[in-house]
Amino acid sequence: MKLQYVFVHGLSGWGSYDEQYAKNPYWGMKNGDLMNYLRELGYDCYAASVAPKGSAWDRACDLYAQLTGTVTDYGAVHSRKAGHERCGKDFTNIPLIREWDEEHPIVLIGHSFGGATIRLFSQLLVYGDSEEAEGTPPEELSPFFRGNNAGLIRGMVTLAAPHNGTTAYDLYEDPDFDPASVKVPFSARMFAKLMVMNNRTEPDGRASWDYAAYDMYIDNADALNQRIQTIPSVYYWSYPACCTEIKNGVSCPIKSITEPFFVQTSMRMGAYQGRTRGGMVIDPSWQENDGLVNTISAKAPSHSPAKEYVPDNVTPGVWNIMPVYPHDHMSFQGGMMKHHDIFPFYKQMMETVNTVLVE
Repeated sequence: MKLQYVFVHGLSGWGSYDEQYAKNPYWGMKNGDLMNYLRELGYDCYAASVAPKGSAWDRACDLYAQLTGTVTDYGAVHSRKAGHERCGKDFTNIPLIREWDEEHPIVLIGHSFGGATIRLFSQLLVYGDSEEAEGTPPEELSPFFRGNNAGLIRGMVTLAAPHNGTTAYDLYEDPDFDPASVKVPFSARMFAKLMVMNNRTEPDGRASWDYAAYDMYIDNADALNQRIQTIPSVYYWSYPACCTEIKNGVSCPIKSITEPFFVQTSMRMGAYQGRTRGGMVIDPSWQENDGLVNTISAKAPSHSPAKEYVPDNVTPGVWNIMPVYPHDHMSFQGGMMKHHDIFPFYKQMMETVNTVLVE
């Protein structure tokens, strides 16, 4: 068995199919391409390119098309409901990997919203989708929506993934919480504005629920989690991160390790308590964060079996929660203004995973 490692970027990210990857690799940033480094160590690694701001569903379909070298099919039922074209980019002559079968299974690594992407991808790959199967003529149904492909995936790793959503979105929807009540330095407010401008989602006619931002609200993430099952034969690891410390009863960003772009969001998340629109209570356990994602959310998806990682006790079908990584959300990429040498982390991560996965 030969393992292939497929890395899936987060919100507003990019991969090897995008021109900017050659100049500024998402995986590695200014420290160099992580894929090349890991290949030199003997790991067969690839960087996928999925819709930067698309929903977990659309991104999962993008990933399947790249892995199979086919035309992207978002599903007859989904595309009709979402209000966009059923077919997307054609990867027929440019597949991401050369072979994909039970002798060449994949290990998925997802950063940030890439975590939701690879979880829904695995759900569709293995269990299919009954709504697409019932609403599509059999000869038109993508194999992706038929399921029954557990042997094609061996493991899954998430990095700072908003498994259970992020209060970075919900705190602005809570009428009992005033974000402006959190006193934020002027420089942090300016950096936050720049970040919002660069990541603004322009509506393109599709349904409001077919965007990544929708999936990251806590109630919506919980609904997604109720849909996604763990796979009995697949191994799972999650790496949460934290860049905050407790001061005066709230979580405050440690500026030496927090990107200036995240300071405002981190401060507001660190002070927030309340309820979601659906009534879920957000208590102080949600305040610890990595600048964009609550640490508790990145540990494991709700409604899925999970436990703290123990090296000699890793079983399939159960999320293994790794020790909290003491850096901010972007540190897994190499950082923007806070540069990180990420190679040692990934070398250790790959060794940890391979100890279990390689037979």
